[in-house]
Amino acid sequence: MVRDLENRIQFWNKGAEKIYGWRATEAIGKNVTTLLYRETLPEVEEALKTVRDRGEWQGELHKVTKTGKQVIVESRWTLVRDEANNPKAILIVDTDITEKQLLEKQFLRAQRLESLGTLASGIAHDMNNILTPILAITQLLPLKMPHLDDRTQRLLEMLGENAKRGSDLVKQILFFARGADGQRILIQVGHILAEVASVARQTFPKSINLVLNFPTSNLWMVAADATQLHQVLMNLVINARDAMPDGGTLNIAAENVIVDENYAQLHIDARVGAYVVVTISDTGIGISPENLERIFEPFFTTKELGQGTGLGLSTVLGIVKSHQGFINVYSEVNRGTCFKIYLPARESIDRLQSAENLERFTGKGELILVVDDEVSVREITKASLETYNYRAMTASDGAEAIALYEQHQSEIAVVLLDLMMPSLDSATIINVLQKINSQVKIIAMSGLVSNGEVAKASSKGVCEFLAKPFTIQELLQALLRIKSKLD
Repeated sequence: MVRDLENRIQFWNKGAEKIYGWRATEAIGKNVTTLLYRETLPEVEEALKTVRDRGEWQGELHKVTKTGKQVIVESRWTLVRDEANNPKAILIVDTDITEKQLLEKQFLRAQRLESLGTLASGIAHDMNNILTPILAITQLLPLKMPHLDDRTQRLLEMLGENAKRGSDLVKQILFFARGADGQRILIQVGHILAEVASVARQTFPKSINLVLNFPTSNLWMVAADATQLHQVLMNLVINARDAMPDGGTLNIAAENVIVDENYAQLHIDARVGAYVVVTISDTGIGISPENLERIFEPFFTTKELGQGTGLGLSTVLGIVKSHQGFINVYSEVNRGTCFKIYLPARESIDRLQSAENLERFTGKGELILVVDDEVSVREITKASLETYNYRAMTASDGAEAIALYEQHQSEIAVVLLDLMMPSLDSATIINVLQKINSQVKIIAMSGLVSNGEVAKASSKGVCEFLAKPFTIQELLQALLRIKSKLD
């Protein structure tokens, strides 16, 4: 870019547009300070003085883009003179180094963490050397001195208990320092969830209501490292606790789920097969959409400096992916957040589908109207319904759905409606359908479980709700529940 000596922009190229977002027509003639700085910076005044005295200047500056985002640039200023050799303007060449500086900071933080891990490992080793004889003595003394009085025996027991607590703490330090893969064995997730729930119940504030919904024995087995899985779940429940500083509800649930082709095609990391799904949800402050896209990035954190490393969720994702699993996250600001952890189960899908007896969910030729603006969702859902003896017709928007329903209302048994539709909003679509037929049966779909549209739709008389992406089993169950109410 080029600015004159009165601080007005005279020339603005594509490079400047790419960094700052302003088009040339928007930038030329504008005051540089007003456009690119939040305030007058001493560094800018110093740069201006230097370039006038020496003819050039180079250094780092913090500027802002059109959207208000702060960027760090390597800036080179050159004084431009007229034919009479009088100062006329300043040529400024900026290079965006924001990402470079961020990576450097992350690298330094990673180095500090590595150093901390080495230090922790050394401390843990020394602590083990201290605790080992203490534990041994607490066990040997009663054998060597069997006639100790009750008070002395109780003191020894207390000493042994606290030494064991210290030993457990050392194990946690070693796990942090080691970062080992661990041993994968067949485990029952319900038992680990019970342990995590016990810790939460004993240590979390009383203002947090803990709601549990999982069997400890009927869940399918998963091949996992128990310590790593414990770390994943503890990390998520601690995050949930931190999201509810004024109290709230923490839900911990688990269930057996068969991921079918319908679901797998809607989620990039999903594979057809059997999964154990662990759900950790809270009623806390929620996560903004822009932050939700970044929560799994290493070192990204919304907590104050010193309160979080930004490694928690990236570690969670790494562990889950190393177990061939995947994660779904739903969140809404001031409503809460829901994490769903999918872990592959060690079961035969044919056997499981037989056990679930999907045949009992088979339709009797009922017509279902599928309304969704996504072509893939419409086609996959239609094919899935037809596989289980339902008929299906599809609509890509609200207007088409209303027209089809008005034409075929006597045949259509259920309307499967996406709540996040373009053009006509879902509430309007539901109102019109109900005016056509007050007894219309609607199953709502949404990718946001706690979205305000869901509550609004429910108040309008929606019969069932499906959280996207859903399995065909979940859809068939919802249809069965509606049909059972009609019988």
